[in-house]
Amino acid sequence: MNKTVVVFSFCLLPFLSFSQKKSTKIKLEHADLFEYVEGKGKKTRRLTGNVSFKHEDMLMYCDRALLYPKSNALDAFGHVRIKQGGGFTITGDSLHYNGNTKLADIMGNVKMVHDGTKLTTSAMTHNLISNSSMYRTGGILVDKDNVLTSRVGIYKSRSKSFFFREDVVLVNPKYTMTADTLEYRSGEEKAIFHGPTIIKSEENTIYCEAGWYNTQTNLSEFSKRAIILTNEQSISGDSLFYNRDLGYGKAIGHVEIIDTTQDIIISGHFGEYYEKEDIALVTKDAVLIDVYEDDSLFLHADTLRSGFDSTGTSKVLYAYHKVRFFKADLQGKCDSLIFSYADSTIHLFKDPVLWSEKNQMTADFIIIKRNEGGIESLDFQNNAFIVSEVDSTRYNQIKGKNMKGMFVDNNLDKIKVNGNGETVYFAQEEDSSFVGVNVAQCSDMMIYVENNDITSITFINMPTAILHPIDKISKSELELKGFRWLAHIRPKGRYDIFEWR
Repeated sequence: MNKTVVVFSFCLLPFLSFSQKKSTKIKLEHADLFEYVEGKGKKTRRLTGNVSFKHEDMLMYCDRALLYPKSNALDAFGHVRIKQGGGFTITGDSLHYNGNTKLADIMGNVKMVHDGTKLTTSAMTHNLISNSSMYRTGGILVDKDNVLTSRVGIYKSRSKSFFFREDVVLVNPKYTMTADTLEYRSGEEKAIFHGPTIIKSEENTIYCEAGWYNTQTNLSEFSKRAIILTNEQSISGDSLFYNRDLGYGKAIGHVEIIDTTQDIIISGHFGEYYEKEDIALVTKDAVLIDVYEDDSLFLHADTLRSGFDSTGTSKVLYAYHKVRFFKADLQGKCDSLIFSYADSTIHLFKDPVLWSEKNQMTADFIIIKRNEGGIESLDFQNNAFIVSEVDSTRYNQIKGKNMKGMFVDNNLDKIKVNGNGETVYFAQEEDSSFVGVNVAQCSDMMIYVENNDITSITFINMPTAILHPIDKISKSELELKGFRWLAHIRPKGRYDIFEWR
């Protein structure tokens, strides 16, 4: 038996139990006409006109009735009404009441009213022992803000709680809720879910399999496969807390935000969402997955936040601090990062490093320009430096004030150096033997790359270049100022992004 059935079966227990105390007799309070009727060897009292009965704390009224003293039961007809304390009433066309079991079966145009809540159905059973009322033929509940329908329902008047099952629908001016099993506390205007539930509104669609929703305060909590869907993204987590009035959501445990327009997935263990501002924030093992057709980029930071730039018009993603990312053909690290959706650019701040195949690229500030196929260009601003390993002691180097790397079919094709250009380049034969090392200075230059190897360099504006025999140059001359080889901090795989070095 699943949990939902167990919960609802428990609600039915009041209708399966009987009082252990000795039953009291039904008392006739009034009737305009009183008659004895004989039938099947039993004496029956037939009552007509303004008939009323009392049994313990319950009063019963009708137009006419048959009272069975021996079995302590009655049948009532016409304008039937039951009253109990606290303003609880049930009306209907007919009634059968057993004073021993204290069960009242009301049929035809049944209406129950209690503290501003009205329930209508075609047939209902009321249990005087537990003060519980049940219907199985479909019912409609109406209170201040909500209309709720279901096939089966139970009302407990002491706690002012309803339990609904089968085809449950709650309609509120702001949303519509459908559920398998629903508990509704009318005094608190609180709906509690015990099975698959969907809440639809203009702003979003919410799904969960457990949780609660306060229809008065619009505060809610969802769990068990909980997810909030909007036109552009979805938010899921082990637990979701949502304030509809503020448009604020909080997710805890296995949080995932999917942006369907950008093919971006953000996950972590804590998240916040500001619906009206369209801002989302994820922390605790936060990861961004930028989905490509044949590969994906995996990025980790202490905090990931999506929102808008200073103009409030362009959507951006912020990653901070200790950013590391991995893609099969591109890896990187920096302190913080901004991704602009409008122009598909990624801005890396504070000691950024990029690796692409054999190349290590650094600068004070780096901009990655994306396109549909992957990377379009790389901009290195201030102290730009590119290093590639020749062997364990030798490195090709390109240095300049600014550089721009251009890609073709997602492969580095050429690099433009602007200002203060310097290179150290080891010339090799086809068999990899060394011809010499070329050390050059030139304000501007163009470096051509094929299969991630430098194939040629074009010097612009009065270059100075010397090809040194490899054994006639000192080690200090083979390393340009600012040289660093950072292979030890390079992410080697998607899970290495969590290791900050």
